[in-house]
Amino acid sequence: MAYETILFDEADGIAVITLNRPAVMNALNTKMRAEITGAVTRAATSARVIVLTGTGRAFCSGQDLGDRAGGDFDLEKTLAEEYEPMLRAILAAEVPVIAAVNGAAAGAGANLALAADVVIATESASFIQAFTRIGLIPDAGGTYVLPRAIGMAKAMGAALFADKVSARQAADWGMIWEAVPDADFEAQWRVRAAQLAKGPTAAYARVKLALRASLSNDIEAQLALEARLQGECGRTEDFSEGVNAFLEKRPARFEGR
Repeated sequence: MAYETILFDEADGIAVITLNRPAVMNALNTKMRAEITGAVTRAATSARVIVLTGTGRAFCSGQDLGDRAGGDFDLEKTLAEEYEPMLRAILAAEVPVIAAVNGAAAGAGANLALAADVVIATESASFIQAFTRIGLIPDAGGTYVLPRAIGMAKAMGAALFADKVSARQAADWGMIWEAVPDADFEAQWRVRAAQLAKGPTAAYARVKLALRASLSNDIEAQLALEARLQGECGRTEDFSEGVNAFLEKRPARFEGR
């Protein structure tokens, strides 16, 4: 399949989706949002891990403010019809999704990254909730993710002041998984992606489901969900392989989906 705004590569169970509008710092326009949605949906059925990254000096600078489709922005419609399907595709993927943030992630670009299961950023990268700079509120899931990831005080400050948050600071806050020296960045995210691609995919899908459900479940509901999902894991070939590998003192070879 040919794409205009992204690059797509899949090998060894790893699908890499690269935002590819470097002249505008990979800003999101209608075409790119549709292509990301389609590529993630495609990869979720064939790959064992998905990686989102960018070309050039930015991961994603957010909404392309020049993409007005001949008139004023209908922001509510754009969010409902273009952003939400993209974010839902990422959240619904049953395989792990890594955001490999290679540079600046601003506005909706920051929240696109934070929609991934794991965020690995180069140390020179930054995250900016830039919305108030143009009279808006954080969107693309930002008002949901940020308070849960870093607490209300930091989320409120990040949203109100629209300050740049360095990758190292984001890692210290718990906003992202890790910040990696620039020279080691690509090698590190590829190692992490390969690790997940060789892992127990069925268990990963249920880890994602359980952790996300915990944000709205009470303890009784969460314990019941854990028991149900663990029962499902216990009936997989991956569980049998994991136990046998442990007993035989060898690396497990997980091949299920």
